[in-house]
Amino acid sequence: MEAVKRIPYGVSDFVAVVEQNQYYVDKTMYLPLLEQQPSNLFLIRPRRFGKSIFLNMLRAYYDSSQKAKFEKRFGNLWIGRNPTPLQGRYQVLFLDFSKAGVGIENLEANFNLYCRRQLDGFMATYEDAYPERTVEEFYASTSAADKLSMIEVEAQRHGYPLYLIIDEYDNFTNVVLNEQGNDIYHAITHASGFYREIFKKFKGMFERIFMMGVSPVTLDDLTSGFNIGWNISTDYQFNMMLGFSESDVCEMFQYYKDAGQLKGDVEAMITEMKPWYDNYCFAKESLTRDPKMFNCDMVFYYLRNYMNLDKAPEQMIDPNTRTDYNKMKKLIQLDHLDGDRKGVLRKITEEGEIVTTLATTFPASQITDPELFPSLLFYYGMLTITATRGNYLVLSIPNNNVRKQYYEYLLEEYQRQNKKYINLNDLGLMFYDMSYDGKWREALEFIAHAYKDNSSVRSMIEGERNIQGFFTAYLSVSAYYLVAPEVELNHGFCDMFLMPDLQRYSGMAHSYILELKYLPSKEYETKAPAQWQEAVDQIHRYAEAPRVQQLIQGTRLHCIVMQFSGWELARMEEV
Repeated sequence: MEAVKRIPYGVSDFVAVVEQNQYYVDKTMYLPLLEQQPSNLFLIRPRRFGKSIFLNMLRAYYDSSQKAKFEKRFGNLWIGRNPTPLQGRYQVLFLDFSKAGVGIENLEANFNLYCRRQLDGFMATYEDAYPERTVEEFYASTSAADKLSMIEVEAQRHGYPLYLIIDEYDNFTNVVLNEQGNDIYHAITHASGFYREIFKKFKGMFERIFMMGVSPVTLDDLTSGFNIGWNISTDYQFNMMLGFSESDVCEMFQYYKDAGQLKGDVEAMITEMKPWYDNYCFAKESLTRDPKMFNCDMVFYYLRNYMNLDKAPEQMIDPNTRTDYNKMKKLIQLDHLDGDRKGVLRKITEEGEIVTTLATTFPASQITDPELFPSLLFYYGMLTITATRGNYLVLSIPNNNVRKQYYEYLLEEYQRQNKKYINLNDLGLMFYDMSYDGKWREALEFIAHAYKDNSSVRSMIEGERNIQGFFTAYLSVSAYYLVAPEVELNHGFCDMFLMPDLQRYSGMAHSYILELKYLPSKEYETKAPAQWQEAVDQIHRYAEAPRVQQLIQGTRLHCIVMQFSGWELARMEEV
């Protein structure tokens, strides 16, 4: 009897997965479709969506040196029953630019060293096919470009088809852009820069090329003036090629349940995960034809925790993704938000979506352009396609995992700018009282007083939106609620809905709708009474919406109106 398959959490080596009895979600049925596309392909997907293991699978399938192991590795997969004529045809050069060292000194030397080592590995695999003299000259060379040229000449002379696979094609340049600035980035990706030059050599040398990354920025800068790839990132045919569908997840969880390693209701687990890890769509045409996609690593993270503890992880967001979060935060320079770009982030955080067009490529010099910034967030998985509006796309926050990250961006910015320290641990304890005992006043007054005490925060944006952003950021500290701004209820949008997370905190008894109102100080005395009554009428209407009972899940709903005079909380009541 076969041993139960291990969970391949964090494993990107396809051969290790299939040969060491780890669980593999079959994506090989896409290979014939890929072969029908142009020869040079380019695909962007967010981090932790299974890019690396897919490329490793391609390598194992097409590599002529691994042809004899085809049945062992692919026999139980779709492609094992439906092999294509190109199986095992190529000498494959595999590059992973996340492994190319990026030090402050000697950028070119470090990159050349990595490429040389990979090329030496290529020659070690296929050297029996090349003349002895060529092999000797190849190993003696210290230039990656020269090594490529030697392979190109001899492979063409002998009729050897070559396949180039590049993982993390943009990692090296993203780190350079992030840590060393746009001038150095521009120098290596334009004119005769060494990074651009190596990509020029790829063109025409390889019969097929497949590149993957997380951003189209480097591709745009590298390919201005020459064409190197056909971008299939938003092609509906490949929408589901990476990531897990709901049926993939159900099948996986049922496998472990049948094996006796997973206890509980699989359907309930899927229901719990969906708001956190699901809802990705990468092509407009897929909105009506495909199910939404789950983040692969998050599913494995949840499954591993459930198998170990018989319950969901206490933190639904995998702590290991913090490195991804920090990389992205630096890349888009969130520490120095200004102008309209700050407005874009704040709009998305507060409203959950933005209506825009999707740019397929753009240069690094334009990533801070407010019109292009949402596209960058889309490619990083921070937004996803949820609807169309004429010829525009509605890009929305895909799930709670990502929403929490937006709240963290705001929170970090506020904490950085605060002149008076705000103790988040104290605030978290107040949220416990708010969630279990219905003692809401202390926590809300705490946030309101923090807002009053920090003039630098108040100066960022004037008025009600500023207050809402501040409250959204600090309410997100609570583990007990899913903070949802601008929820549509009875043909209106409530400012903030604190929905109880009863699946993880079953003893919670209280939920909240908050309506925040702002008036300039000089207008408060004359306009406050009418505004207050308007807020009371609005919040009562929201509370009567049919959806509300479903959202509060049997908890007691509190309707709280808060009215601000300038930067000061003037009135707060449960109505």
